[in-house]
Amino acid sequence: MDLFPIFIHALLITVFVFVMMLLVDFVDAASKRRVSAAIKGGPWRQYTLASFLGSTPGCLGAFMNVSLYVHGLISFGAIVGGMIATSGDEAFVMLSQFPGTALGLFLLLFVMGIFFAWISDRIVPVLGIVPCESCADLQCEECLTEGEKIGSAFRPGHILDNMRALSFTRFLLLLLIVSFFVMVLSGIVGPSTWGWKRVTFLSLSVCTLYIVLLSSEHYLQSHIWEHIIRKHLFRVFLWSFGALLFVHWGLAFWNLDAFIQEHMVWVLFTAALIGMIPESGPHLVFVMMYAQGLIPFSVLLTTSFIQDGHGMLPLLSYSLRDSILIKTFNLVFGLLTGGILFAAGF
Repeated sequence: MDLFPIFIHALLITVFVFVMMLLVDFVDAASKRRVSAAIKGGPWRQYTLASFLGSTPGCLGAFMNVSLYVHGLISFGAIVGGMIATSGDEAFVMLSQFPGTALGLFLLLFVMGIFFAWISDRIVPVLGIVPCESCADLQCEECLTEGEKIGSAFRPGHILDNMRALSFTRFLLLLLIVSFFVMVLSGIVGPSTWGWKRVTFLSLSVCTLYIVLLSSEHYLQSHIWEHIIRKHLFRVFLWSFGALLFVHWGLAFWNLDAFIQEHMVWVLFTAALIGMIPESGPHLVFVMMYAQGLIPFSVLLTTSFIQDGHGMLPLLSYSLRDSILIKTFNLVFGLLTGGILFAAGF
């Protein structure tokens, strides 16, 4: 088994999670916590934002939702709704195979994401479920004034001062970011051809490079290095690599296509269970089966509803319990919705 592609895939997920967490924290600090206050301004705002991010093609929106949830900016119900709206990388395949139906499916998942986010937040206190605490930053006096420092630090002089007194941590981060930028630019890491994904990774690399150059030594050490990298990033990579390796091994030794065709009576439940896998690949079986007219729309909706591509991988490293709860909520809601449509003949 070739482990290098799995390693690269896990690395890309980890880098994107790092950038998203960094941008969320940086923008919130630079705005003196006004961004977090705006997002948390009302539950329906959180539901709409999370579902919108989730309904965007690919897994990037789901990663952003995880970052917002980890920072305590959206509720448990909002992250449930965001994962419902997420279709992963299969969204691009669906757009190429049946664009009209795909757009209708994305819109439907967006609406259902908002609705079931509201339902989830109503159910959680009734069931006595207590979501994990947000990953709050240390509220020392320097942290509380960091936003003002960052917000006013858009002059080149601040960057020059940081480079003159270059610390080892800043040097190491700059080296890693520049190396990643070069590898993405050359196609060694990430998409092999030019497209929006490569442009996105390059743009995020530039943003990260600017933040590392701009940040004070305190913000660099306490927020970026101690908090994001040491507390989160290594576990994110291990969980991502482990999950991708397990799925790759499972698909290599268990023919999912044959299993589904031999048990078509249970295809709806099979679609729901396969949707629990934190990987984009297995869902493609149902996308192609629908494109060939072998399964009804209700089955495609069910697996799209429950699966979230790689979106859940970063959350596994933060809270396994919350990840299981979210997937359980999505499984129950997905089976209920898909079952109703299946019974209605769709």
